[in-house]
Formats: sequence, structure tokens, C-alpha cells
Amino acid sequence: MNNDIPLKVTIQSGSVWLTFKVRFCAMLAEIIGLAKKLKIVCGKSKGIILANMEQEKDKTDEKEVLTENTQPQNTDNGEDSAPADASTLGKLTAELAETKDKYMRLYADFENFRRRTSKEKLEYMKSASEDVIKAILPVLDDFERAQKSLVSQEGSDPAKEGIQLIYNKLYKTLEQKGLKPMESIGKSFDLELHESITQVPAPSEDLKGKIIDEVEKGYFLHDKVIRFAKVIIGS
Repeated sequence: MNNDIPLKVTIQSGSVWLTFKVRFCAMLAEIIGLAKKLKIVCGKSKGIILANMEQEKDKTDEKEVLTENTQPQNTDNGEDSAPADASTLGKLTAELAETKDKYMRLYADFENFRRRTSKEKLEYMKSASEDVIKAILPVLDDFERAQKSLVSQEGSDPAKEGIQLIYNKLYKTLEQKGLKPMESIGKSFDLELHESITQVPAPSEDLKGKIIDEVEKGYFLHDKVIRFAKVIIGS
């Protein structure tokens, strides 16, 4: 069941990423369209300004030739067109600035989403085998108890050597997956790491309030506690 977690995360992340991609494309298309409109309006305005300059020059050079009816007509056309184009230019500039702001905000949201999903994916991958390893820990405890009981036996025993080889292989495999034993004996009691079973008189003053024995070993999976150590505290 845990093996499906990274796949689900990948599918969900892919769908959200596709949504962001579609929104990016639409936003970019809108910006490009506004930029084109702005370019057209700027070009048109530039043409009108140059035309007005030419008209003013012609009026100055040909002042004695032009009639009174022609001069007001040309002036009115230039004055009517310039304010309209200036208004359109200002509107498109404001729309472009607003669209650019939306684009930057969307890009920032996407970057935050990408970092967050990458971090979550790494965490899921690290803890995907947590349940399986927790189920194997009692077997590891049985191996350690068997080792302690075989220490008293003298001579070479094939069964003893076989148990040791199997234990070493199992322990190294779990260690490669991120399993680390917790060192508790002689340390101060910590609620975030230890579970107190009972208290007994401390054999010495320096062991008061410290762990003097361990009933069940605690373990880390990477940096996460997956089993608290069951300990005995000196009082």
C-alpha cells in the first residue's frame, strides 16, 4: 500500500503542474497580444505626430497660399485623432502592467508549489518503507535475544554462526534503508525519544535521573523516530 504513495503524489503533482502550465500559456498569450496592440498604437501615434509636424511645416511654408477653410480642417483632424490615440495608448499600457503583475504573481505561486511538492515527494520516498521496517523490528529483537543466549555456549556451533550471519545481513540491509539504533543507556531521559517503564534506585549518584537499563531498543528511520526506547531510569 505504501508503494503507491509516490505514484499518487506524482499524478497529483502532474495535474496541478499542467494547470499552472495552461495558466502560464494563457497569461503569456495575453501579454503578447497587449504588447502587439501597444506597438501598433505607438506606431500610429508616431505617424500622427510626424504628419502633424509635416502639416505645421507646410502651414508655415505655404501660409500665404493655403485658404482659411483648409487650415482649420487639417488642425481639427490632428487634434481629434491625437487625444483618442493617447487615451488608447494609456489604457493598453495600464492593461499590460496589470497583466505583467498577474504573470509575476502566478510565476511566484508556481515556484512555491514546485519547491513544496519536491520536498513532500522526498519525504514520502524516505518514509515509504516505514511500516515494513517497523514490522521487521520485532524480528530484529528476537535475533538479538538469540545472540545473547548463544554467547554462553562454548565452542563453534554451526547454528550459532548461521544466526550471526543472518542477523548481520538483515541488519545491514535495514541500515542501508536508513534504520539507525538509538543509544540510550547512560543518557538523560528525553520524552521525545524514550518511554519510561519504571524507576529503580541508581547504583551511583551520577546515574540519578539517567537511563540505567534498556528493555526495548529505540530506532530512527533517517531522522524520524519510528520506535521509542523503553527504558529504566535511576532514581
